[in-house]
Amino acid sequence: MNPTSPLVRVENLVKHFPVLRGLVIQHKVGAVRAVDGITFSIESGETLGLVGESGCGKTTAGRTLLGLYPATDGTVTIDGHIVQHARGAELLAIRRKAQMIFQDPYASLNPRWTVNSIVGEPLRVHHLLPSEAERIDRVKELMSLVGLSGRLINRFPHEFSGGQRQRIGIARALASDPKFIVCDEPISALDVSIQAQVVNLLEDLQDRFGLTYLFIAHDLSMVRHICDRVAVMYLGVMVEMADRNELYEHPMHPYTKALLSSVPIPDPKKEKARRRTILAGDVPSPINPPEGCRFHPRCPIAEERCSSEVPLWHSASPGHWIACHKA
Repeated sequence: MNPTSPLVRVENLVKHFPVLRGLVIQHKVGAVRAVDGITFSIESGETLGLVGESGCGKTTAGRTLLGLYPATDGTVTIDGHIVQHARGAELLAIRRKAQMIFQDPYASLNPRWTVNSIVGEPLRVHHLLPSEAERIDRVKELMSLVGLSGRLINRFPHEFSGGQRQRIGIARALASDPKFIVCDEPISALDVSIQAQVVNLLEDLQDRFGLTYLFIAHDLSMVRHICDRVAVMYLGVMVEMADRNELYEHPMHPYTKALLSSVPIPDPKKEKARRRTILAGDVPSPINPPEGCRFHPRCPIAEERCSSEVPLWHSASPGHWIACHKA
């Protein structure tokens, strides 16, 4: 791999889920266009935030990127390996280098397995340590890394709190010594008091091991805190991407401006004085998205061409990408 190339490169990634009709003989009547052609890259050691409303395709993009969902079209390259072409040993190598922290710590851990089995499974699958004793020592070391006592190694998931379960999920993701981790809303299911602890843990682990993150979230204040760059999705497509400070201080796309206007400001005077953007209508169905710009039915500055012409994904300024006719 070229040392100057991005660790992760995504080109025109598409994921459609077929809509079937019929009980015995099923036939396709449409498709849910969950991800419909997104392009971005992530440098080694960087954290890219992916934000947007619920249902915009963030989680689907993360899972398709890792190959958990087969891509409908497009190419994903991780550390020089094309995920869509990988088979056998090469696919196993990608699995070791790229891991995922799932959103729900209650559903993502096998309730019949102990912590030793859950965290130790990647060690067994990838044959990283030859003996069971060495694997147990490594599991205890991983538990210590995420702030859990090794004495809890033989407990089951139901014996832990939500925050502790998420730490187990993080330890499992670290077990194969990955380079890249997709964090799929890792704090959304946790209490507010625990969220900061988990985010600080992720930052500490990144500094210690040089990890690269795709951080999927809808908490815009937390995204600005942890991410280097931020990409905004709407109805399966990417509408804007820039450095975190550039995006928050100089948003260009009207959807990004509406999202940022909804973030609470802790200063009562500033909160009262600022102008909020209230979007009209609801998010259209991904089965039948609007023609042209997908945001135009709710856009306060839409013009005639927006309803017929798809805006190009282009660079508005160095490092600031956008898909909008009027930006």
